Amino acid sequence: MDFELVMQELEALGKERTKKTYIRNGAREPLFGVATGAMKPLAKKIKKNQPLADQLYATGNYDAMYFAGIISDMTTEEEFERWMDGAYFYMLSDYVVAVSLAEADFAQTLADKWIVSGEELKMSAGWSCYCWLLGNRPDREFIPNKLSDMLDQVERTIQDSPDRTKISMNNFIYTAAISYVPLHEKAIETAKTVGPVEIRKDQKNSSTLLASETIQKELDRGRLGFKRKYVRC
Repeated sequence: MDFELVMQELEALGKERTKKTYIRNGAREPLFGVATGAMKPLAKKIKKNQPLADQLYATGNYDAMYFAGIISDMTTEEEFERWMDGAYFYMLSDYVVAVSLAEADFAQTLADKWIVSGEELKMSAGWSCYCWLLGNRPDREFIPNKLSDMLDQVERTIQDSPDRTKISMNNFIYTAAISYVPLHEKAIETAKTVGPVEIRKDQKNSSTLLASETIQKELDRGRLGFKRKYVRC
């Protein structure tokens, strides 16, 4: 299936209501408003196709960019850096680029670079990538001391970080507590120490994150050690 046909298929799947929802969350024109689940049959037809994925991602069309992540098969850090540069809001940085990176052998290496980049979406994607990794890969694939240091870093810096990065850091605390058993207790203590995290967004619309509360809800459901397979459609 070629590029033009894929774009036609995506446009046909678009819904105005979904489009408005995406725009409220930060997407911008051009976009069609395709629900991610509606992309599944198309993804099954194409499977992995990196040249096509690059064409779709380069359009700047949100739906095409999201679908590009589903069929992508990137193998180099340079490819991920290029896609990260094109990610203009968190649904691309955290749910397309970071998820794709979590499938790569060098995921932690590049995520580490993004975490210290000083750029809001890159930092957010770095922390998000670790959430995807911890939530899916066996505990033995991680170095406990390294993740412990990362929890310390969150404790020191989350309150002064940009909003989107705060959200991903908060998710990291929660994911470490639930999905990475070796640091379960430390993650709980980190959540308690951090306490409420305010997300300002703008002067009229703010919210508060509380990792300890989310962790407890999952523990009440018997979710300690829970791993899940991530799917994008």
